[in-house]
Amino acid sequence: MAQVELIMPKMGESIIEATILKWVKNVGDTVEVDETILEIATDKVDSEVPSPVSGTIAQILYQENDVVEIGKAIAIIATEGEAITAPAAPAAEEKAPVQNGAHVKETTEVKAVPSHEQLATAVMTTANIPATGGGDRFYSPLVRNIAKEENISSRELDAIPGTGKNGRLTKKDILAYLSNRSIPAGSPVSTAPALNKVATAPATKPAASAAASVNGNVEIVEMDRMRKLIADHMVMSKHTSPHVTSFVEVDVTNIVNWRNSIKQQFQQKYGEKITFTPIFVEAVAKALRDFPMVNVSVDGTNIIVKKDINIGMATALPSGNLIVPVIKGADQLNLLGLTKSVNDLATRARNNKLKPEEIQDGTFTLTNVGTFGNVMGTPIINQPQVAIMAVGAIRKKPAVVETAYGDLIAVRQMMFLSLSYDHRVVDGILGGSFLRKVGDYLEAFDPKQTI
Repeated sequence: MAQVELIMPKMGESIIEATILKWVKNVGDTVEVDETILEIATDKVDSEVPSPVSGTIAQILYQENDVVEIGKAIAIIATEGEAITAPAAPAAEEKAPVQNGAHVKETTEVKAVPSHEQLATAVMTTANIPATGGGDRFYSPLVRNIAKEENISSRELDAIPGTGKNGRLTKKDILAYLSNRSIPAGSPVSTAPALNKVATAPATKPAASAAASVNGNVEIVEMDRMRKLIADHMVMSKHTSPHVTSFVEVDVTNIVNWRNSIKQQFQQKYGEKITFTPIFVEAVAKALRDFPMVNVSVDGTNIIVKKDINIGMATALPSGNLIVPVIKGADQLNLLGLTKSVNDLATRARNNKLKPEEIQDGTFTLTNVGTFGNVMGTPIINQPQVAIMAVGAIRKKPAVVETAYGDLIAVRQMMFLSLSYDHRVVDGILGGSFLRKVGDYLEAFDPKQTI
């Protein structure tokens, strides 16, 4: 009856693309409404994509490991009575590579890894090619950087066999080529056409690999998918927002004593462990109500003020990566509600059970560097938010305490708070006042409150 496009879903406010991890269904398979068709991943979370209709998979437009922009069709589902067509080629077309000045037709066949003989032939073929010239073959920034460092010309790159998708040259390909290259890394190649000369390599100097350790004391570990995406996101944030960080020291003795006195009773009554995190979230939510211009994002020259207070909490994963689940409507929850939300989100984050909507729509982020014994930190803003707060380790320190009988020096539980904020829209007076307000709420915590 009809063909329905399966669209790459929106996975978060700052997410523009996702990677296809696995197709659960293949062309010709029948699916029911809400049945999982494929698994995808972003730098925030892995997720399953369900079918919007019942029918049969007619076409798969992208393959596993392809990176697809949000909003693009990734498959075609034929509803009842619709004819099934042959699988379509991947939607993203690539320019044909150029080898020796001639365009070569690409296929989607899996290419064999170049043999030692093939690499040696490529080296011999390209060794006498001048550095000038270029082609239409696509190269990743990493490959281009390696080529630049090793003085590999554009024509030389065009002649190296590639094992990536559609014949793309991968990092492994260029490193394998360098290990067989007869010209030592870093040797200049003549580009003067009038002399028509070719640079030659000293026979006594062996070629060195750009990424392998000569003496075996260096190990090279490639970033996993999530780490690559996190790295890109962090660099983007620093390029986007001029970061400023302010600090305050807070006396949290009342909070520590109260938690120590009720934590066992709290767990027996509610079946939940109470940590310091929900107390911190409560104080942040109150301060955001007092300073709504911290609960904003920037769109060009417009400031978007968020009415909802949705606080993300950075959570460390077993892999060492971070994810930021979001407590929606944090200002509407009491301490028990915040405790349940914090514990539930943290547990499911570590078990990779978060839903896409649970990492979306955050308006402010809290990170606890004290978990690792750090006293303070300068966190990077989680775009498109404009501020992030770090809480440090709680430590016993001598401090001046004001009493009715005068100032005294006593042992107190002290902690640093740090706030990184976007100086485009948050000035020092706003950022500093907000941070001080959070500290005031923590210091005013009532140690006599009941559960």
